[in-house]
Amino acid sequence: MTRGGRDKDRDEGPERRCIATGRSQPATGLIRFVVGPGHEIVPDIAGKLPGRGIWVSADRAALEKAVRKGHFPRAARARVTVPADLAERVEQLLARRVIELLSMARKAGDAVAGFEKTKAALASGEAVALIQAADGSERGKTKLRPPPGENTHVTCLSAAEIGLAFGREHVIHAALMTGGLATRVVEEAARLSGVRGTTSSVTSRPVDTRPGEKGVGDV
Repeated sequence: MTRGGRDKDRDEGPERRCIATGRSQPATGLIRFVVGPGHEIVPDIAGKLPGRGIWVSADRAALEKAVRKGHFPRAARARVTVPADLAERVEQLLARRVIELLSMARKAGDAVAGFEKTKAALASGEAVALIQAADGSERGKTKLRPPPGENTHVTCLSAAEIGLAFGREHVIHAALMTGGLATRVVEEAARLSGVRGTTSSVTSRPVDTRPGEKGVGDV
């Protein structure tokens, strides 16, 4: 895997230019925005909303710069309203997307949670990524090693957020296996990590996502 968990041979698609940095890169590493109703700038996390796309790197500093320096009105070539908390909104939407994709992977049998199950998946070579809570015990997390390769260690979610994906109160360790959703989970996690500005801790507000069935989380 390359940056963001993408397969090396995978076509990354067309590149887009970030309005904050001026650099071009594959769209999978950027956030798309459109001008929505009321001329407000709206994050298009899934990249499906109609309208001309405005692109910003999935990076906290880039997002804040785009808002602060007035890059959105220039890119839109029109008067637009830019929410002051746009970076926080993007973070919330990305976190929700990662949780939903991880939940789908779990339901498809492509993700497991809990120390022992995660350890077994890693030992067998089935796991393509190790997911560990940013707020989990550092000592406990060092007992598991991610698969070889780049971006196989996802650490941008809290224990409560990983728990939402598995229908538990909290989860510290999880493993993602090869499957149709694996690349998407890792790519979206890479974007979330960039927007959160760290790969080792989270300081975000709780994500507004309803958990599934309750269960006992890991410690």
